[in-house]
Amino acid sequence: MKIASIVCAWPPYAGGIASSADRISQILRSEHEVVDFTPSHLKPWLKYGHGSVLGSLLWRLKSFDYIYLHYPYFGTAEIVWLIKIFNQKPKLIIHYHMDVVGLSPLAKILSWPSRLIRASLLKQAEIIVTASLDYVRQSRIKNYYRAHPEKFREIPFAVDLKKFRPSELKRPAKNPLLAQAKAIINFISANFIKKNRFNLLFVGGLDAAHYFKGVEVLLRAAAGLDNFNFELTLVGDGDKRPEYEALALRLGLEKKVKFAGKLSGSDLIRVFQKADLLILPSINSNEAFGIVLIEALACGVPVMASDLPGVRRVFTDREEGLLVEPGSVSDLEKKLTLFMSDKAMPEEMARKARVLAETKYGEEMMADRLKGLFK
Repeated sequence: MKIASIVCAWPPYAGGIASSADRISQILRSEHEVVDFTPSHLKPWLKYGHGSVLGSLLWRLKSFDYIYLHYPYFGTAEIVWLIKIFNQKPKLIIHYHMDVVGLSPLAKILSWPSRLIRASLLKQAEIIVTASLDYVRQSRIKNYYRAHPEKFREIPFAVDLKKFRPSELKRPAKNPLLAQAKAIINFISANFIKKNRFNLLFVGGLDAAHYFKGVEVLLRAAAGLDNFNFELTLVGDGDKRPEYEALALRLGLEKKVKFAGKLSGSDLIRVFQKADLLILPSINSNEAFGIVLIEALACGVPVMASDLPGVRRVFTDREEGLLVEPGSVSDLEKKLTLFMSDKAMPEEMARKARVLAETKYGEEMMADRLKGLFK
């Protein structure tokens, strides 16, 4: 099969849509010919934010068997819609990532054509893929889902369990002597090196496009944790980073908050492995899943995330992590206090985290489901 993968962003841009689209193309490329069409690969006619018009797709897609459209993509979703009206040959699969809320007035105007043809575009699709049916049931396409549930396929995102895994010291050892040695090293590290400090972690974009990640909520909640020994590391970069750094300074957190910048590869994995808790305090439905959650789980790290459709189904509350009220500084502070006050909770959740990743988020399961779409 010849597949055109169409997406609004591409690595090295940090974002869930970009990274997941890249991984999906890699998986499908093992059995099919896949060509990626993005603003990085193809010069757009017009571009504003993450919206762009890849007009040359009008004549570039004639030889393709499938179009795999990552939605939302304002400007180019309309191009795909036009192609399907006049050429039925490429079958259309839509990967519905998320609703888009909180647009600027200008962005709302520019997104109007895409929203106008959305229902017709969904009708053109053979299949609609989503990481979470829980999210779709509450989303802006919920009415279409209720009318056509047979068109939808739930395919959760996946993580490379060989790369994202607990550090060697945290992995169980079958050899009793090795297990005892690890226990001694971990005891010394916790009590004399870390000095019982909790390593809290946030991973996400610090730019305007990722305003919904809830960084301000996280910093304000951290300011209320005076009775705890912790270090909060924020991994990510963007145009809002100076604003967040200034807020941390005003809140008196300069000694407890570390802005690590953008990390990837082994550097990012090491940060996960050192963490005691990953926090994803997103404030609205622009967050539909949270790939960083499963990356943390795979590293044996408990998670704390907002109780939002889609996100709340990634893990089980009070099993592998804790859910918090979206946008609530007080609830986030309360749950952080609960986590750091309970001696047994962090260790038990860490053990369950890796088990969940192995049973639900292995790449083999995602690959089987994706490849099954084209058979």
